[in-house]
Amino acid sequence: MTVPSAPCVAALDVGGTRIKAGLVDAGHRLHADRLHDTGREDGPEAVIDRVLDILDGLVAEAGASGLTPVAASVVLPGIVDETTGRVVYSANVGWRDLPLAERLTERIALPTAVGHDVRAGGLAESLLGAGRGETDLLFMPIGTGIAGAMIMDGRPYSADGYAGEIGHMRVTPDGPPCPCGGRGCLEVYASASSVGRRYTELHTDGTPVSAAEVAQRVAAGESAAVEIWQDAVDALATALHTYTTICAPRLIVIGGGLSESGDLLLDPLRKALETRLTFQRPPRIVRAALGDRAGLLGAALLAWRTAGI
Repeated sequence: MTVPSAPCVAALDVGGTRIKAGLVDAGHRLHADRLHDTGREDGPEAVIDRVLDILDGLVAEAGASGLTPVAASVVLPGIVDETTGRVVYSANVGWRDLPLAERLTERIALPTAVGHDVRAGGLAESLLGAGRGETDLLFMPIGTGIAGAMIMDGRPYSADGYAGEIGHMRVTPDGPPCPCGGRGCLEVYASASSVGRRYTELHTDGTPVSAAEVAQRVAAGESAAVEIWQDAVDALATALHTYTTICAPRLIVIGGGLSESGDLLLDPLRKALETRLTFQRPPRIVRAALGDRAGLLGAALLAWRTAGI
């Protein structure tokens, strides 16, 4: 296709409470960086309308800024089939069996892509961030939950939207129940919300303590915090041992809120994984580089691929 003089793509990263939106040029520079309320309390259809309105606004803003939008992309959590552009299920916004790509194209008359937020973030980290130069890696953001983006031969592995649910790997048989319906899942021990919750339940009078506060107490040497932290590290190492044995990534990129603790998390995690490995090739473990804009930049990469530029 003919390349416009100043092409850009419109990208949205839809979360349960906020929608990150922006225009991204061919140099991966972010323009018109915007943050909107998701408004999930208004219902699933209202969220769709809000997404469409935001895209309309971005397209109009591009023209006023001397940019030409050539494609658009929306990424979100849940089970998302990138091939068909269909949202199978997303609890965060209440969408089920939604032909989202079709709805987007009807509204803005541009090539559109729909993707999973973590897989998009993994793609961005692999091409623009901490994983640049690696074609086989795992991107694992640790926040309210834990998900994984499996980058294999330079491409996110999707399996019709079902791949990468590493947070629901069972790390302890007959462990505590998980909201997914299973027991002993990785998320129960190692998500940021679980680290804070477990410390609060075991070592306070009920006053909530966040994972960031637990990390501060670990750094200060508090034994109760160290115990909770080590449980999380051990659970992560157990899950990553299984993943490494099966998929042999060269690199594991840790993102999300818990990664902000830096080497307080990464150093013991590296050691715990190393002690579990025998014949397997040990992966490098590093902190993500793109922060909370990884999903948005990944959405832009999907849009560029859709545009064929």
